[in-house]
Amino acid sequence: MKGCVIALDEVAGRKAAALLVDGRLQDIRIDPPENDPSPEIGEIYRAKVARAMGGQGGVMVTLLDGQSGFLRGVKGLEQGASVIVQVMGYAEGNKAAPVTTRLLFKSRYAIVTPAAAGFNIARSIRDEEDRDHLLELAHEAMEGAPEDFGVIIRSASAEAADEDIVEDVSAMRALAEAVVADVTGTPELLVAAPTSHEVAWRDWTSPMPDEVVESPAAFADLGVEEAVDALLSPRVELGGGAWAMFEPTSALVAIDVNTGGDLSLAAGLKANLALVRDLPRQLRLRGLSGQITMDLAPMPKKDRRLFEDKLRSALRSDATDTVLAGWTPLGHFELQRKRDRAPLHEIWPS
Repeated sequence: MKGCVIALDEVAGRKAAALLVDGRLQDIRIDPPENDPSPEIGEIYRAKVARAMGGQGGVMVTLLDGQSGFLRGVKGLEQGASVIVQVMGYAEGNKAAPVTTRLLFKSRYAIVTPAAAGFNIARSIRDEEDRDHLLELAHEAMEGAPEDFGVIIRSASAEAADEDIVEDVSAMRALAEAVVADVTGTPELLVAAPTSHEVAWRDWTSPMPDEVVESPAAFADLGVEEAVDALLSPRVELGGGAWAMFEPTSALVAIDVNTGGDLSLAAGLKANLALVRDLPRQLRLRGLSGQITMDLAPMPKKDRRLFEDKLRSALRSDATDTVLAGWTPLGHFELQRKRDRAPLHEIWPS
């Protein structure tokens, strides 16, 4: 199977979407169970300030039905005050969901940003005439918006009709204006998180896929179920007899690289570079984030720079913010990855 394919299906009665490129799974999303009250990433709430967390530099806020959020880096919010916040990360365990007052109203063609003025065009759109034209459309759609509103025109706009872009931006602008004006009242969910099918349409259609398959058998027919079975195993084959173990714990994600029978430094370097090439995809599909510690196979110290360069290159096209923390005294390499989705092993039906 060649090309880019989006599969839309259901798993245990929940909507699910998968992105495949040349038959290989690249991304997967699944809706949470209907009875799961946990805040979802992207949701926007009218919240109430519960209490200050001085030692942590933020405040706890009450979202809805007893759920809590943690708002970092704010000042001047008194207990009981109303505030509009957006869930920006996965709430691990019983912890409060990380939230922010820097709202993003994201659609297929644009992101409207209240309290972040400015008009920006996706860097992937490089033609100056196209950029100028899209900027004109953005100004047209945002005319009359509050002065502190901004907009980011996304890469999918390069292939869209002018009227579709203006309509899309205008709709997001109207929603944003309504939400930021609705600050008075009890805690309430103001904007729901997108479903997995909506995420696929919003984020996976630039460039346009070669095919969209929507059927109750899409995952089985396209090999998605088989790929997920492999992802639920900690072992990842790296070729040449080498493998890696991905093992999430409550504190961190441990990745252990093994070379099998070949214990040479050259085999170690080869295995480590093989891991790097597939690391962003594995982390994305498995939904692994937070602190990630890699126990790499032994390799020459002189090749550490090569390893870091290849890792940076591999992560460059990944949408999730990942910080390279560097080498530890014991020779491990550490990453810090944003918690932008729930771990696959926690949400995939058993």
